[in-house]
Amino acid sequence: MKKVICSQKAPGAIGPYSQAIEADGMVFVSGQLPIDATTGVMAEGAEAQARQSLENIKHILEEAGLGMANIVKTTVFLADMSLFADMNKVYATYFDGAFPARSAVAVKALPKDALVEIECIAVR
Repeated sequence: MKKVICSQKAPGAIGPYSQAIEADGMVFVSGQLPIDATTGVMAEGAEAQARQSLENIKHILEEAGLGMANIVKTTVFLADMSLFADMNKVYATYFDGAFPARSAVAVKALPKDALVEIECIAVR
């Protein structure tokens, strides 16, 4: 069985997908763009975008009764690898102790011309 997870504190899906799906104790969070759900405005700059994407993930996990410590894997999508250091500086502040496994890749483009998008997998 799978369960849809949706937080009003994170931006709604901009396509035919769910913010997150829980199945067998695992929560799969879709890629989060750096959009503030309250204002609908995208953060500016790689650091601010990484922070907003991670805040969106945090809100979705909280809706599932989980936290950032439950994340076991993240994937970070960057508009350019030159943004890696700025993203990484912010990313490191969201985790205590053991960091989750992670991939970081540069892509040709992200939706809405974002610089950063982050997805994750968390476990109960």
